[in-house]
Amino acid sequence: MFDAENFIEETVEKIKEEVPGRTLIAFSGGVDSTVCTALVNKAIGDQLIAVNVDTGYMRKNEPETIKKLMDEMKLNYRFIDASDKYYKALKGVKDPEKKRKIIGELFIRLFEKVADDEKIEYLVQGTIAPDWIESGGGLRDTIKSHHNVGGLPENMNLKLVEPLRDLYKDEVRKVARILKLSVSEKQPFPGPGLAIRILGEATPKRTEIVREACDIVEKEIEIAAEKENMELPWQYFAVLIPTKSVGVHGDKRAYGSVVAVRAVQSIDAMTCSFSKIPVNVIDRISNRITNTLGDEINRVVYDVTNKPPGTVEWE
Repeated sequence: MFDAENFIEETVEKIKEEVPGRTLIAFSGGVDSTVCTALVNKAIGDQLIAVNVDTGYMRKNEPETIKKLMDEMKLNYRFIDASDKYYKALKGVKDPEKKRKIIGELFIRLFEKVADDEKIEYLVQGTIAPDWIESGGGLRDTIKSHHNVGGLPENMNLKLVEPLRDLYKDEVRKVARILKLSVSEKQPFPGPGLAIRILGEATPKRTEIVREACDIVEKEIEIAAEKENMELPWQYFAVLIPTKSVGVHGDKRAYGSVVAVRAVQSIDAMTCSFSKIPVNVIDRISNRITNTLGDEINRVVYDVTNKPPGTVEWE
């Protein structure tokens, strides 16, 4: 049985031993990185610098939300808008593994620059067990390279510290609740962001489309859950598919793209089942997406695949 209180106490002491001085931490504002940041902050206080990188593939209004969270936690932080760098690096890239590796390497290079400026050699990450299990290595097959594991460059200059490495998501949430963190129940968001919710090239234009579609999916599902019309899924979002279908826009033929809606229930991210969303909620999601993005999207489908055989994300 996992004892979150003991874990906090033991981990704080371990961090004090592993991190002898100032360190950087990769702060995304998600449950894993926020828990990790809170633990390191307990251990070394002002010697911690939290760094958030805006890759350009974040959810709607997320940069502002993350800055507010860092202020609430009274963190010493740096915010890097690297969206132009990421859009340039991913131009023409369609293969999901290449996307993940490019995102991971650029992520580290940006942190190395901050580390050089601040004369720091340690980087803390909120890596958890599913990240390294699915990234492969040894006898494990690579399911998908998580940017903070399989996407790391071999010649990185920073020394990695990963306090949550052996935990699963449900255990991380238990720690978050004891630490009284506001993000304890926040749904997971992949490190590579919306770039892997865009099948094919993740251009700025396609990113804006899936960002708006994800926002609609999140809002409609959360409203329905608040009204107790359905159970809030573990994770829920939209995916932009590089396939076009014929539709009708006004009185004219339209040839638009397809958005897939994905919602799943899980405990530890190792397996999941698709959420049984009420038809009227799916109907509202579909109408809002096609009304809002009608010039680009003319068809919405719902993903009814469990894990396995699928994964939570499409890439």
